[in-house]
Amino acid sequence: MNKTLLPALAVVAAIGAGGWWYSTQSNTATSPIAASAVMEEHQIHELDMPLGNQEGSVVMVEYSSLTCPHCATFNQGPFQQIKENFIDTGEILYLKREVYFDRYGLWAAMVARCGGEARYHGMLDLIYENQSTWAASNDPMQVANNLRRLGRQAGMDDDQLNACLEDADKALELTEFYQANAETYGIRSTPSFIINGEAYSNMSYSEFESILNDKLGN
Repeated sequence: MNKTLLPALAVVAAIGAGGWWYSTQSNTATSPIAASAVMEEHQIHELDMPLGNQEGSVVMVEYSSLTCPHCATFNQGPFQQIKENFIDTGEILYLKREVYFDRYGLWAAMVARCGGEARYHGMLDLIYENQSTWAASNDPMQVANNLRRLGRQAGMDDDQLNACLEDADKALELTEFYQANAETYGIRSTPSFIINGEAYSNMSYSEFESILNDKLGN
């Protein structure tokens, strides 16, 4: 079997997701979210990998693409400060949800999820830290091999990684979850955030800190 080939359905699902996104969204990753609040209560979905206090009164949901440079910058900067000061202290519940601009972003998410919840967030860090190299090729098979290499760095073997990348049902499930979230919460750019039902665009840590403290009543 050619281990470099990904399932046709995964490719179709990713291309369909990207086409849907580009037909309805702006062409910039930094355009602001609509000012109106999204007044829907977030619940933990079976595809979520929650961080922090699951009983917390403040829920922050991040929508990011693993191929988005702005998302990588956020993950390596403001997110680490939010994690230290609000997540690890048990003050908030934090959910990272993937947005799929393209098939590469979907494949990266499938690799990130391959080791389960125990490895997911560490894999996201590794994927974002190496985004400029693993996603740089125009050759899909090279990108897939680059992602496998990152997975091996995290302790997974080729059989495990291939099984994840070839899981067409999971690819479709993830794509449908992404599309439903984008439609429901009016996501127009990445990274985007919903905090207790209100939509926010990307900003500095100090601005996030102020908003979170306000919602916590600090």
